[in-house]
Amino acid sequence: MFWSKLLNRRFLLFTLLLLIKGSLVMYVVFDIGFSWETIVTELPFIWIVFCCIELFASKRKMLYYLISDLLITLLYFTVVMYYKYYGVIVTYHALHQADKVTKVGESTYSLLDPYYLLFFLDVVALAVIAFWPKKKSYDPHAGFRSARPARKATLYTVIVASLALCVFNIWPNRASMNENKQAEDMGILNYEVFTLLSDTTGKDEIVPADQITQAKIDELKGVQQSAAPNNFGAAKGKNLIILQMESFQDFLIGLKIDGQEVTPNLNKLVKETFHYDRFYTMVGQGTTSDAEYVVNTSLYVPHHEAATDSYVDKALPSLPKLLHENGYDTATFHTNEVHFWNRNNLYAAIGWDKYYDQKFYGDEDHIAFGASDEVLYAKTIPELQRMDQSDKPFYAQVISMSAHHPYNIPASKYKMTLPDNMEGTLVGNYIHAQNYADYALGAFIQGLKDTGLWDDSIIVMYGDHQGLPIYSLSGDEKEMLKDMLGHEYGYPDMFRIPLILSVPGVTYPSVQHDVGGQIDILPTVANLLGVSTANQIHFGQDLLNQTSNLLPMRHFLPSGSFINDENVFLPGKDYTDGTNFPLPGEAGDKQATEDQYNRALELLNLSDSFVSHLPLKEGGDAE
Repeated sequence: MFWSKLLNRRFLLFTLLLLIKGSLVMYVVFDIGFSWETIVTELPFIWIVFCCIELFASKRKMLYYLISDLLITLLYFTVVMYYKYYGVIVTYHALHQADKVTKVGESTYSLLDPYYLLFFLDVVALAVIAFWPKKKSYDPHAGFRSARPARKATLYTVIVASLALCVFNIWPNRASMNENKQAEDMGILNYEVFTLLSDTTGKDEIVPADQITQAKIDELKGVQQSAAPNNFGAAKGKNLIILQMESFQDFLIGLKIDGQEVTPNLNKLVKETFHYDRFYTMVGQGTTSDAEYVVNTSLYVPHHEAATDSYVDKALPSLPKLLHENGYDTATFHTNEVHFWNRNNLYAAIGWDKYYDQKFYGDEDHIAFGASDEVLYAKTIPELQRMDQSDKPFYAQVISMSAHHPYNIPASKYKMTLPDNMEGTLVGNYIHAQNYADYALGAFIQGLKDTGLWDDSIIVMYGDHQGLPIYSLSGDEKEMLKDMLGHEYGYPDMFRIPLILSVPGVTYPSVQHDVGGQIDILPTVANLLGVSTANQIHFGQDLLNQTSNLLPMRHFLPSGSFINDENVFLPGKDYTDGTNFPLPGEAGDKQATEDQYNRALELLNLSDSFVSHLPLKEGGDAE
């Protein structure tokens, strides 16, 4: 039979199958597809595995080939899926997220293109052919056993040659700063092995605690501290309300589609107060929870893990603790279950006095992972009023969630009509979700004004992270965005989120073009409230007193990436072959400097080192 003859040549068959899959992954991730480069980088590792099967498996070799095929296929599949959302190559660190995949199943499935399932077609088909019960007169494995075994000398020669090629692929590229470039040059399988083995020796050196000072951080950032900063205490005694808007990007503000405003309530609001239109997300693997971490600690996220997986055992200096020490009550509001993303431990580490989660909001009017934004805002305002009746001011952070990826809100929540070509696309769903989120937000803004909370509070609104990753968009969706924006959708658009700041007696209708990031919110509001940060290490800067910025980026971009006043910079193997992507309003004639590149890396290492020196937090959840 044809199939049995083909299966007898299992080594060559499985080599061909995995080479096809490796080429598909290289095409999706690196846009290079089948080439000699793919053969030279992917094949050696595969052949080492297959030679070991031939050498050491005396029985059931077909089973071991199928298992190897399945495991390598799973890795390739995971690389593609992870890249489609995060834009970087997955490593074993992402195992921390495995328990969350089922909880965000709809979001995960939305990244699937149907042809990705072909990755597994051969595994299923060959398993069925090889192990389907046959008549006793026919031994389906006879053909496998009759195949002439390869000589051991030949197999050992192939192993040695393959190992040499693996080393040849890995060694020259081990110092590359850009993880994506590393994976492309090493080969994906080699890169995975390299990250697994190099983590024990490849970490940056921990900086001694006595060398981590605010003066050193300010020097690296180029910050000139003033003895009498502007607006210090301008809102002293006011409440602080910070609203984190799910997946909200700045290009939505002012956007019209067929004459319809996507965000009419925010469009009205930005005409009344400060709107920072070159403000950037700084999250990592933990996305929404990382935004909560960065805003409340003014520290960078860890390199590989979410902050909630890595840092929550520490007694973190934070905005809630700082304000609590200055007489504030603090609370955070989120309609999801508090244990998701390990928030119960994050909240304890940050030091919230109280949290509100799904137990408080219930599952009424369910969208995404909990009650809708309408329910969130309707039930939160009475709690804010209750807090306001105390003789203490309060700090409240409110986390919206209805506009969560993949943006499948009920059609009954649609508040605008989109062109037919946009309906059902990721971009169209995103517009519908954010239009609804703006509708719900309008009621919240009005409620704050009607109760007097607006005039008695600093109000801060910002997006938590990008909503439309470049890596997830089809060609047609990129064209839609190009038509909406008037230019190609790129990194400066993807990571740009709004910051809206309303401070009684301080802010006025103005678009602020100074560059900022989520890490800057803590020192900015602390200064307005008249709370000193002199004794609290922070990596952000007061946006009302500084006009130049340096923002190291992590996770959604390769290591060594940063944002300065003119560009988003992505390194190649190092600074010298990096690429500059001009920010909105920039001509592109200014290049990021190597000094900025080195300072950005040093800032990240200082932040990591600082957290490593912190004492462990006391046990217990925030209640």
